[in-house]
Amino acid sequence: METLRQIVVFVHLIGFATLFGAWAVEAFGGQRRFTRLMQIGLAIAGVAGLILAAPWGLAEGADMNYAKIGTKLVVLLIIGALLGIGSARQRRGDAVAPALFWGVGVLTLLNAGIALLWG
Repeated sequence: METLRQIVVFVHLIGFATLFGAWAVEAFGGQRRFTRLMQIGLAIAGVAGLILAAPWGLAEGADMNYAKIGTKLVVLLIIGALLGIGSARQRRGDAVAPALFWGVGVLTLLNAGIALLWG
């Protein structure tokens, strides 16, 4: 069971890397637009994160940190909202607002930081 949990953690990291990598390519490439790959990365990270939030594969007597899980879920939902709003503006032909674009990158890093630093 622990091996399966580690595989899901790996998939979760792949989702994060896809989201942040696609964002970084756009940020440093000068386009500053949202791509389908960002949405795919968000979906992978979100689904894998929800699977990890289930209390399976933990050691006997281990407790779940529901405050951490809830915080990460809220940040994930905000990232999704920013991506959705920015993508809708792009489809209309408008430019993505800088606050939306940079917010996705900062919140993605914040979510990774919460995962790593929150005990």
